[in-house]
Amino acid sequence: MPYAQMKLARVPYRVRSASGCVLELEDGTRLIDGLSSWWAVVHGYDHPEILRAAHEQVDRLPHVMLGGLSHEPAQRLAEKLAAITPGDLRHTFFADSGSVAVEVALKIATQYHRNLGHPQRHKMVALRLGYHGDTTGAMAVSDPEDSMHHLFAPILMRHHFAPSPRGGFDAEPEVVQKDLEALERLIREHESELAGMICEPILQAAGGFNMYSPSYLRGARRLCDAYGLLLIFDEIATGLGRTGRMFAADHAGVVPDVMTLGKALTAGYTGHAAVVTRPGVFDAFYSDNPEHALMHGPTFMGNPTACAVALAGLEVFEREGYLDRIAQIEEQLQERLLPLTGPAIASTRVLGATGVVEVFDPEAIKGLQAYAAARGVWLRPFGTYAYTMPPYVITDEQLSMVLDVFEGWFG
Repeated sequence: MPYAQMKLARVPYRVRSASGCVLELEDGTRLIDGLSSWWAVVHGYDHPEILRAAHEQVDRLPHVMLGGLSHEPAQRLAEKLAAITPGDLRHTFFADSGSVAVEVALKIATQYHRNLGHPQRHKMVALRLGYHGDTTGAMAVSDPEDSMHHLFAPILMRHHFAPSPRGGFDAEPEVVQKDLEALERLIREHESELAGMICEPILQAAGGFNMYSPSYLRGARRLCDAYGLLLIFDEIATGLGRTGRMFAADHAGVVPDVMTLGKALTAGYTGHAAVVTRPGVFDAFYSDNPEHALMHGPTFMGNPTACAVALAGLEVFEREGYLDRIAQIEEQLQERLLPLTGPAIASTRVLGATGVVEVFDPEAIKGLQAYAAARGVWLRPFGTYAYTMPPYVITDEQLSMVLDVFEGWFG
């Protein structure tokens, strides 16, 4: 089981089926999914249009390699991502998971500079409290000390880490300025070897649910431009509505050079991810020199079924006005979570369809998962964080049941 000491882990709940936002266990127990199955299942579990798109594509062409071959769903999805992502993000490279998408983004940044004649620029600036995945390159740009990855430090490439932005989404300008001054000092010190900067925009998810100011992203964009770094936004968790905008980058009006997408892209119906770049990045690889080609090729990249699922999900997202629904979810989370207080609670915070209660001591939320399950809700707190990131199709009544658990536990 993931992130679990098997000798100590409790027997997992066995899911028999799922419908909408409800998981049905083998014993008939029904649990409202307050986590969207690790933040992915934004449309619920049995959306008829998405299932139909998957079934039709499986019948027609379930998979074909993208090396030397192509197909309509991959082309259409690339065109759709070019249309909906910020600014002039235009060129898509498909991957088969979020972690792999991050690996691709890091390789793009490194090879971009090599192709331009600067092979010494091969390291990254990343943020403390960041989390980018569990593969080797992704671990190397995640927080090197306070994450689950510190055990693997001996095999990871050493990058450079700036302090995590402070002050929250509405941070005072002077707080943001000090954070940006620290970032610039780090970039200036290591400029000659830096290829880019990677961050989770606005919301650092699995590293501690830190929410920070859009002004920081605007400053980071200026610094990357000034020092010649590619700016990578890891929107695996934040993209497609989670922070209340289509992309977290939209809060700041910033266009990164590279953006990674996953999770909600295929909404749990299949694994897939995408890396979208600006034309200037693509142009560095477009050459008569074969060695300038992007040297990566996941087996399942551009999987036709995954592309068909993503296209169906994006159509539903836009037609059903999900951003309006996410605003309603945010309002309900703010009303119920932000007032929570008590000696165990360090802070509460809400952004978009994400609500977090941080405690001082992990012991304060030990047993919360079982408490929630007994009340018909699925939650999985970790460390010092009790949180909910529900599906966008959750009803007011279902979300109220989720929030009843928080109030009951901390009240």
